[in-house]
Amino acid sequence: MAIDAVDPSAGEEPRPIDLLTGLATTRAIRRYTDEPIPDDDLASIVWHASRAPSGSNRQPFRFLVLRDGPRAAAAKALLGTSFRRGWAAKLRNDGYDASVEADPTSPKARTAAAMQHYVDHLESVPVVVLVCLERYRDASPFEGASVYPACQNLLLAARALGWGGALTMWHQMVETELRELLAIPDEVALSACITLGRPTGAHGPVRRRPISDLVFDDGWGETAPWAVDPDGTRHTHWRR
Repeated sequence: MAIDAVDPSAGEEPRPIDLLTGLATTRAIRRYTDEPIPDDDLASIVWHASRAPSGSNRQPFRFLVLRDGPRAAAAKALLGTSFRRGWAAKLRNDGYDASVEADPTSPKARTAAAMQHYVDHLESVPVVVLVCLERYRDASPFEGASVYPACQNLLLAARALGWGGALTMWHQMVETELRELLAIPDEVALSACITLGRPTGAHGPVRRRPISDLVFDDGWGETAPWAVDPDGTRHTHWRR
């Protein structure tokens, strides 16, 4: 089956979906219903996240789950402020304002609308997961290799169970406040912030650049003739 054969308007696929379909159709979901994620599904999502590989199988990733407790509500309020500040800066700096003004129906304008909805409703997101790294050595630019595979597993597991999520880094502007509120030790890194909920729309198929733009064979810039997209693949043009 071509990866474009899944009709996103046809509703949710039966659970679970096969792995390759999940990989080909998992998009960042930023619009959620108010439906809470049941404990069983949430447990399955983080269990599958914890199956991710890590160096020496140390498993240094930790998942701080924020739902509807008093500290969770306070943390979401902090995050909402931070997300809106971060998006306002990106809106200006990355030319989204101009795109919306020029053509409100353009892909960039639609992305801007989704992002604005996302940050405006952050406090009502059903689940926020702070993905942490329990350090066992000094901070390093490479330490993300020990935690980001778990993030991708988490998003794919959510997708398989009919939920959706988005990984962000906009928690960083309020990291000091989050650490104090949630009693996060100094030696624990806050590596990512993932929002989760029931999509108001649907997942894939996603649009990406042709793999011929992304893959080289035997040397930088050398064409890989075997790097061919499956029939039906839909493309998007990369933009700064």
